[in-house]
Amino acid sequence: MDYKVLCSEVCDIAREIGKYILEQINNISEAEIKQKGHHNYVTYVDKIAEKFIVAKLMELLPGAGFITEEETAGYEDETYKWVIDPVDGTTNFIHKVPVFCVSIALMEGNETVIGVVYEINRDECFYAWKGGKAMLNGKKIHVSFNRDFDNSLLATGFPYYDYGRIDSYVTVFKYFMKHTAGLRRMGSAAADLAYVACGRFEGFYEYGLNAWDVAAGAFIVQMAGGTVTDFSGRNNYLYGREIVAGNKHAHRKMVKVISSLFKNS
Repeated sequence: MDYKVLCSEVCDIAREIGKYILEQINNISEAEIKQKGHHNYVTYVDKIAEKFIVAKLMELLPGAGFITEEETAGYEDETYKWVIDPVDGTTNFIHKVPVFCVSIALMEGNETVIGVVYEINRDECFYAWKGGKAMLNGKKIHVSFNRDFDNSLLATGFPYYDYGRIDSYVTVFKYFMKHTAGLRRMGSAAADLAYVACGRFEGFYEYGLNAWDVAAGAFIVQMAGGTVTDFSGRNNYLYGREIVAGNKHAHRKMVKVISSLFKNS
């Protein structure tokens, strides 16, 4: 399989549905916003976008399975599976805050082989494929070369459920407030990871995420020379609902701090 060619086709799909998503931003009414869970929103745009993406990907790779946020299609035991978030940052989208992404990854077995994150508002398509490089709109990207943690800029996400871990989260947040150049909360994990990949952030951490939030972005970070793990420094970031990503210097420091201060209680 030619991953480079397939990745390019996935980028085209992300851009095409991204145009539709942006066109709909002024058409969403309050009555059309549904809650799937506490502070977890969905709109007709998420559902239509996912159906479109799934249909297009079925044409590209017949027989592949799917892990999707809106459960448009499923996965059984296929060798290849697509991991899709049609609108990563739905809360931003419904409030017209301009950071939300299309996120699409392809896995072969347990290995990610393609990752595409399209940040719609800035028309920025981040992508990578197995055996290739991490790219942004046709140009190679790399994680930050900054070795000074005190002058590093980090990104995080605030928990909107699972508040049993919030005290530990705040403890870690306070430490990073005092020992970095600052923290940002974009509202889209896919964008956070893409920004780590191109060096805008030195690192990113969050808990409570799903595979579709991080699969594509994490792979792009890795292909851009970065490191991605769970809070313990192990490899269970895709399904373990916690992630730390960054250049190797920031990542090492972040894992050290988080593993010592973040408790599972």
